[in-house]
Amino acid sequence: MKRFAWAALPLLALGACDKKEASPATPPLSASPRPEKIANGEPAVVTVKHVLISFIGTPETKATRTREEAEKLAFQVLDRARSGEDFDKLMKDLSDDAPEGGIYSIVNQGVERRGEEYYRSGRERSLVKSFGDVGFRLEIGQIGIADYDPETSPFGYHIIKRVK
Repeated sequence: MKRFAWAALPLLALGACDKKEASPATPPLSASPRPEKIANGEPAVVTVKHVLISFIGTPETKATRTREEAEKLAFQVLDRARSGEDFDKLMKDLSDDAPEGGIYSIVNQGVERRGEEYYRSGRERSLVKSFGDVGFRLEIGQIGIADYDPETSPFGYHIIKRVK
């Protein structure tokens, strides 16, 4: 009997070598905290509201105003918003964005987008580059404008308020 036990010992040791130790479970990505800021000091994620003032010739618009009229109106809306007028009402009454649009969360460059947590994809894929650029420069509660530019803001003028 002792002989059998001693003879089986090397076989048990060899069998143990084939087994891999259970590694600790890796938490899912959504369990890891998202950074508040990225390396350059900008926020990792922002949520903004905006009023889009478009004009004849801009993509996806039904606006009938000229570019000059749009620019004048955009800066009037900017002044009204900065003076404390209700931003949601300005969005509802004046924005040329789709009826369900106007509030967007944007993930900064290099920050992971998780599921449907954010409406827009990352900043680098944002439909309007200057929209994201302005949004990430604003402090919470601040209001700014992304001027019309055919390359970086082709839909018109965006009056943007950062809310998160």
